[in-house]
Amino acid sequence: MTHPTTAFLFDLDGTLVDSVYQHVLAWKSALDHEGIELSVWRIHRKIGMSGGLFTNILLRETGLDITEERVQRLRRHHAEAYARLSSGIRPLPGARELLQHLTAEGVPWAVATSGRMETASHNLAALGIDPARVPVVTRDEVRHAKPDPDLFLAAAERLGVEIGHALVVGDSIWDMLAAQRGRTLGVGLLSGGYGAEELQKAGAFRVYEDPADLLHHIDEVGGRSR
Repeated sequence: MTHPTTAFLFDLDGTLVDSVYQHVLAWKSALDHEGIELSVWRIHRKIGMSGGLFTNILLRETGLDITEERVQRLRRHHAEAYARLSSGIRPLPGARELLQHLTAEGVPWAVATSGRMETASHNLAALGIDPARVPVVTRDEVRHAKPDPDLFLAAAERLGVEIGHALVVGDSIWDMLAAQRGRTLGVGLLSGGYGAEELQKAGAFRVYEDPADLLHHIDEVGGRSR
């Protein structure tokens, strides 16, 4: 009996590129621009979910009115601030090698990010990923982002695989919750700032330090061709 090859669906920020804290600072700048005071640690706890849900939750926590105009301003200021910080973005240790290994083994993989292409493009460029050649699904293409499973379902469809034959690799609890809701397995990485216990409680069946550590243990998660 022939079993299908496991496909890998990667989150982007904090999973393949070291960009979580740039996002935190960019959101802090956007909030400051709106005169909204919020501690940096509170912002970090929301990174990884959809931008729209993120801004709605932040505005609700501050007790301010949630208007579409304010949400759009926050999104625009965040994108502008992130662009200014993007020159410092680098791939996480082992990220390129991990993707090269999967490609060489004939293992299908795709990127699914809750960011929009206006910010994701900086990260993809840092990794040397061409969206014209590699399946990349962004927030622009789905109705709901994480913790809904839409991004990963779309990425699996783009690869032509059943979601149950895929692994979601991410750094946040939102990735793991989305994997569970999509009825597939989640692999957590510590490179985005969440702890191992948090990721496991959210559904991660394995947790590794970063892409390099995942590559070192790739056989544990079926990262090979059949």
